[in-house]
Amino acid sequence: MKHLHLLFIALSLISFLGRVALTKFRPEMMQIKWVNIAPHAINGVVILTGISLVFQGHWLEGEFGWIVAKIIALLGYVAFGIMALKLTDEKRWYAFGGALLLFAYIAKVAVTKSLF
Repeated sequence: MKHLHLLFIALSLISFLGRVALTKFRPEMMQIKWVNIAPHAINGVVILTGISLVFQGHWLEGEFGWIVAKIIALLGYVAFGIMALKLTDEKRWYAFGGALLLFAYIAKVAVTKSLF
């Protein structure tokens, strides 16, 4: 399950980077239906496999503040991601940077199981 989760995390990041590039360089491609639907399906699998890993690893039985931190950071990542896709000019790149920083924080918390 862990490898499936990691695979879909990589696909999620690739799809985010690709969609940001499309909004900048080929915005007409963002009108293609599968370009907008595929990331939702990928992110749905990420969330489902993440939930299954939490229960499979019995992580709710001990200290689980790191899981809450990941969920909050994930919400921020989604918010910044939406802004990066919707905004223009310099604001887009600030949102893009914020999303990438939160993605890195989520990865760090996942590896270390620590908030800081």
